[in-house]
Formats: sequence, structure tokens, C-alpha cells
Amino acid sequence: MAEWYEKYLSIYEKPFSEVPQEMIDGTRKRLERLQSQEPVASIVVIAYNEEKHLPACLWSISEIQCKYPVEIIGVDNESKDKTAEIFEKMGVTYYTEHQHSCGYARQCGLNQSKGKYYMCIDSDTIYPPHYFEIMIDELEKPGVSAVASLWSFYPNEHFSKLKLRVYEFCRDIYLKLQSINRPELSVRGMAFAFVAEYAKKEGFRVEILRGEDGSMALAMKKYGKIKFVNDKRCRVVTSYSSFKEGTLCKAMWNRFKLHGITRLFSKTDYYEDARDNLLKK
Repeated sequence: MAEWYEKYLSIYEKPFSEVPQEMIDGTRKRLERLQSQEPVASIVVIAYNEEKHLPACLWSISEIQCKYPVEIIGVDNESKDKTAEIFEKMGVTYYTEHQHSCGYARQCGLNQSKGKYYMCIDSDTIYPPHYFEIMIDELEKPGVSAVASLWSFYPNEHFSKLKLRVYEFCRDIYLKLQSINRPELSVRGMAFAFVAEYAKKEGFRVEILRGEDGSMALAMKKYGKIKFVNDKRCRVVTSYSSFKEGTLCKAMWNRFKLHGITRLFSKTDYYEDARDNLLKK
């Protein structure tokens, strides 16, 4: 049986010139119908040189099934490829952020957002149709300040579906246990949403190369619970951009060596930044 995301892979990793015009036109029309002037949630797509991924991401967003009104906005982190052109041709209002980092890009989107909730979107990620509605349902519950879900990789010639399932099963168990005491460490920006009012008080950290998502999650803890959504309809599919190891076993072992199990049994409200994670001024 075909997986829900397989049709989007037909244009994933392809240059924009190879995306069929009817697919561009259809995505544009569906996105226009979704746009609301009074959104409950802002779906904010950040992108830097994502020409080969952004069309599939926007196509998946255009087919969402959501009872809540939303707005969809983009942030181009001053890309050198056709990222800005894709936003334009697919009818997405976007803003150009000239300072480079995910933190700057997400903050730009936060500044422009109008929704009660802010949905972090990475442009190399594909979203299932019920993702947004279920995530917003959880945000609507009393005492919840942020929500996060899990993610999968798509099978390819290097990683089979079976190997990925074993790897993700083990990883997910660890993340769920970790989220009991340190939910901020289990959050990833491609599957993260929160109450915009609180976030605008805190702001994204912009002086770091990575970790702006976890830092925002850490800040959200003072306002309420960070809820992990285990519904399989909220599992997004993303690229291997953060996956540097050659094998799944090596990846699993490296993560275990780096994190171990001690962090599962302690809490902290402060993290020291590594020097190599600070942006050079």
C-alpha cells in the first residue's frame, strides 16, 4: 500500500524547472483558498536555498484538512536559488530575512504572524493532511503552551523502510522518555507549534546556529505544558539533511554516546552554548 507522502516525492529533490506547471497552478489555487484574514494559526515556512524541497512542502500544505482558519506565510533567508520565485509562483506572501540563521528566519515569521498559534514549518519537510488540525486541537487545551510531534525519513536506496522503522522505533522511545523531564530536548523545529503571544514575549534566539527551536521550547515551559502528540497522523516526513552518518546503527550509537541516559532522570532550566554554535559577529 502506498504511503501518504509518496506522491509528493515525485517532485522532491527536483529543480523547480522540472515541476509540472499544472502542479504549480493547483497548489497556488488551493493555498489561496486556505488563506484567512483572521487566522487562528499562522503556518510559517522558512527556507534557505530550498528550491528542490519547497514545492513538495507547499504542495502538501495546500492539501491540508483543517477546521481552523489559517494563514500561510513564507520567509526567504536570502536564498541564492529559486526559493523566492517558488513562493511567488505558488502565491505565498513571503518576507526576506537578510540575516542568516534559522533563529532570524523564524523570528521574522513570528513578527509578521497574525494567528493565535505559530506553526513552525521547515521547507524540506512534508506534512500529512490532518497534522495542523490535530496540533491546534492540542494547543486549544487548557494549560498547554506548545506542542510537538515526531518525524520520519522517507526510504531510499541507502535506508530501507524496515531499517528506518527499527531506527525510528528506538529513537522515538528515547525521545518520549526524554520529554518527561526535558521536553525541550525532544523538540524539532519542523514539527513544533506554540502560543504566539508567549513566543512574542520571549523571541527566538538569533545568535546561535542551531537549537533555536529547543530554546523556544525551554522558554515556553514557564507558560504551560509542552505536549507531545503521538498520533501517527501528525508524523511528518523530512529529508536527511541532519543525518550525517553512513548507517543507521552508527547514527544510533553516536546519539547514545552523545546523550546517554543520565539526562532522562534530571531537569534543568539552563544550557551552556558550545562555542561552535555561536554566530560569528
